[in-house]
Amino acid sequence: MATASIPSKMKAFVYSENGNPADVLKLKTDIAVPELEEDQVLVKVVAAALNPIDFKKMLGLKTTVPTVPGYDAAGVAVKLGSKVENFKEGDEVFGFIDIQKSLQDPKVSGTLAEYTAIEEKLLAPKPKNLSFAEAAGLPLAIETAYEGLERIGFSARESILVLGGAGGVGSLVIQLAKNVFGASKVAATSSTGKLDLLKKLGADLAIDYTKENYEDLPEKFDVAYDTVRESDRALKAVKEDGRVLTIIGTPTPPAIPFSVTSNGSILEKLNPHLESGEVKPVLDPKGPFPFSQTVEALSYLQTQRATGKVVIYPIP
Repeated sequence: MATASIPSKMKAFVYSENGNPADVLKLKTDIAVPELEEDQVLVKVVAAALNPIDFKKMLGLKTTVPTVPGYDAAGVAVKLGSKVENFKEGDEVFGFIDIQKSLQDPKVSGTLAEYTAIEEKLLAPKPKNLSFAEAAGLPLAIETAYEGLERIGFSARESILVLGGAGGVGSLVIQLAKNVFGASKVAATSSTGKLDLLKKLGADLAIDYTKENYEDLPEKFDVAYDTVRESDRALKAVKEDGRVLTIIGTPTPPAIPFSVTSNGSILEKLNPHLESGEVKPVLDPKGPFPFSQTVEALSYLQTQRATGKVVIYPIP
């Protein structure tokens, strides 16, 4: 797309007050296309994924309004900032908006829009074997999964328990632990209907949390990766010198909290594992949701019953 053909206005979802997404999120047709900073790429968004932080911000978490929500995107680079070196117009890319910057700067425009501006360092070439919808479901979740495993010091021949193994992050922790980090054993929890998915992803032990208390298992694990706010129980499921990492809320010590730092280099590092099929995106079977049903998709994500990632595609 030539720079001259980029419109000045775009369609985007916007909220101008805090509240439930079903009440405050509106589709607008006259939102200004983001201005580029020198280190940014203007991306024509083809697909976007939803994250819990999207509705948490709407409900009142550290935000300023009006706001275009959304963090994950896959699309096509259509315009480059003056200092962008590694991409060219027409490149297919995926990446995510800088979370900390978006919380501090009201001008940051998210990915639930026709166009979004993303720092070059937060983008990577889209894996050739993945569709835009599949690629959009990866950036924030796979960065969280991978960086969390690094933060907790997970290494080959260790065992791991993944709490919430069918979720957006948990489904990737299973695959990364098994196929990239070389875990000796991967156990994961889910509800009854998702146990087969855990096994397909590589879990050696699939635990039905509706029927079993995982902390009562005789086998203990080197590491527990908590995506469901159960660090107190997770501490009882690891060995005496085991480690627990949680990505939600304030954990019970000595479990440690973790928040992802924005770093697109991890996406590029993991591209070979994605293109080989060792690590696969998991998209919720109810989706992808078309752009016009973004509000319904966010309401579905709020139920906490989604499997993998909830994706918006196509975006006009």
